[in-house]
Amino acid sequence: MPAKFNRRHFIAAGTSAVALPFISRGAYAQGAWPSRNIRMVCSYPAGGQTDLLARAFGDYIGKQVGQTVVVENKAGASGSIGAAEVARAAPDGHTILCSISTTYVMNRVMMKNPGYDMDKDLTLVSVIPGAGLLLIASKASGVKTLDDFVAFARKKGQVNFGTYSAGSAPHMTINELNKQYGLKIEPIHYRGEAPMWTGLMDGTLDVAMGSYTAAQAVLQSNNGILFAVHSKKVPAIPDVKTLPEQGATSKFFTVSGFSGWALPKATPQPIVDRLSELCVAANNDPKVKEVLATFALEPAIGFKESNALYQRELPTWIEVGQALGLEPA
Repeated sequence: MPAKFNRRHFIAAGTSAVALPFISRGAYAQGAWPSRNIRMVCSYPAGGQTDLLARAFGDYIGKQVGQTVVVENKAGASGSIGAAEVARAAPDGHTILCSISTTYVMNRVMMKNPGYDMDKDLTLVSVIPGAGLLLIASKASGVKTLDDFVAFARKKGQVNFGTYSAGSAPHMTINELNKQYGLKIEPIHYRGEAPMWTGLMDGTLDVAMGSYTAAQAVLQSNNGILFAVHSKKVPAIPDVKTLPEQGATSKFFTVSGFSGWALPKATPQPIVDRLSELCVAANNDPKVKEVLATFALEPAIGFKESNALYQRELPTWIEVGQALGLEPA
């Protein structure tokens, strides 16, 4: 038998209907997401910094939302393989990309067709601002400051400067220092930081540049002299001055890059916001704190701050990257 509605019932029902649109859409979206396990695609190999960040943050996120976050390593082509896969995924918040600024920024300069368009296919959710990269000279050079290095480079004529890949931050640093000081620093490209630092220790290189964590083998064995950091202070070594503090003027020495998470472009904003909130909240998790401390990284920042950082640094990365004159692969 159909239910009977009197005038009071009708008014009450009408009032509820009118009120519905004013209830936070985020409440509905957050309640429905996630409805199953989440794939976090890490676009770099297992065991590295990006992978460890993905697993630490993924573990925290999974506990908060009651679903398992499965980290899948889809490495290759400077992160473009994993990024392209996430860009093609359903925009429902169940496939997340974890990558670095090379993938989010530089691949558009370094590749003819990376398989995705960052601005059209992906939404940046939360990032961890990059740490300052270390510049370490061989002990034989006697270099202790940037001025020392410039004098050493001018006297030697050609200096072998190690990078962990063509188009990397060290490669750009070489180009910018050559331009400012009229030097002839030669980039020596390695496949990763480990062989690069070995090259410094065995005397192949005069100087190399890379992360605080990977450089520990050089520093602890006293096989090199740390004379500068790229763009920002490293808390563990606060007395080491940045390149700008020592007179380097390139705009590139004001950017730091980042690691972070992105979703397919059409993902509803409430899901984007919820994931961003979870990434920021993860900063207080003991496991996440340990990983951040290991790599001397800052905490993750939220959606608005992350995209402001991206927009602020993007033009400089592109301008300096294009100045390398590399033919896109």
